[in-house]
Amino acid sequence: MRDRLILGPILIASLLALLWLDEFVNALATPAWLSAIGYPRSTMPPGVIIFAVMAGLSVMASRELATILHDKAIDASKRITTLAAMFGLCVSCLIPREWDAATGGLIVSSSAVLVLITALRFYSRHKNTEGVIAAAGGAVLAFVYLGLMFGFLLAIRREHSAWTLAWMLLVVKMCDTGAYFTGRSLGKHKLILWLSPGKTWEGLVGGIALASVFGVLGVWLGAVSQPKYPIALGLATGVVFALLGQAGDLMMSLLKRDAGIKDSGRSLPGFGGILDVLDSPLLVAPFAYWWLKLLFPAG
Repeated sequence: MRDRLILGPILIASLLALLWLDEFVNALATPAWLSAIGYPRSTMPPGVIIFAVMAGLSVMASRELATILHDKAIDASKRITTLAAMFGLCVSCLIPREWDAATGGLIVSSSAVLVLITALRFYSRHKNTEGVIAAAGGAVLAFVYLGLMFGFLLAIRREHSAWTLAWMLLVVKMCDTGAYFTGRSLGKHKLILWLSPGKTWEGLVGGIALASVFGVLGVWLGAVSQPKYPIALGLATGVVFALLGQAGDLMMSLLKRDAGIKDSGRSLPGFGGILDVLDSPLLVAPFAYWWLKLLFPAG
């Protein structure tokens, strides 16, 4: 509890500082070398700082994922897992927006095929077929989970302000916070005992309530590009993101429970590992992108 209370505000402050820095860099004039290769805007691309931070987080998270796979007796290479995650992140983030949708989709599909073939070749390099399917599956999991899904955060930033992204992340993490403290103080009825014994229905309600408050706050403060939308839409956003975030948390619990571990790592005292913090935003990000695209046109 003490570690959470100390580290939690530090992580939130760091997030807001990074997003502010991304907005600042985005306003800078485009350097000559970027203009020389045909970059069409007069300012820096949005998401430069965010991508750098995401790349670092993806590397750390992929190493944790490889450890989880090892705990499940899957001979997953940290190098292959990390490369697959980084490849997925780059593919999801760096395809030029000017390219047509069909080309972009085929690039993503071809990248998935390349990851699978590379993993199969790597894990059969000793002319031994044992465990190849599971290890190659781990590489594809890293490509999708820590690459493509994670990349939706940058996709949101490319079409909206950094404060829209901050709003989305805060709504999700406030649900985690509300669920944790409400569950500890009032929780009596287990949510899914076989999967996550610590979660309760009371905690879920508390998490949704706090996320809804931040959902409304975001619309009221103009964090989205169209603040004229009704407050009720912010409330709905809070509920939807909260439910999806809890599903993302349970999805990671499924992986950890299968591997027989409680936390994905020990890098964040009071929270566990990087994956224990990213698990809810990772699942929310793809849904949030389409939610925002449908309801809040890019500014």
